[in-house]
Amino acid sequence: MSEFRDRVYELVGRIPEGRLMTYGQVAALCGSPRAALIVGQIAHFGPENLPWQRVVMKSGGLASGFPDGLVGHKNALVAEGVFVTDDFMVDVEKLMWWPLM
Repeated sequence: MSEFRDRVYELVGRIPEGRLMTYGQVAALCGSPRAALIVGQIAHFGPENLPWQRVVMKSGGLASGFPDGLVGHKNALVAEGVFVTDDFMVDVEKLMWWPLM
């Protein structure tokens, strides 16, 4: 397994319930600031026990790669108390989590 993927898994696993990170933020904090799409691929194929629902697009949009697509992503976040609009958007600035590395 790659070092980058291991760092992504570790960081995503630390995102607190009800807080969010963007794919780009995860990529940057894991050492590859231009690898947001790769983080998305890692999320899509990664372990299901990690809180991937807490990773969103920088616009605040949800990802459709979840079981049940956007609705599944929305339901997972709503279950944690995150408000998601009818057009599948979240307030990234309000809910952003910046870990102490």
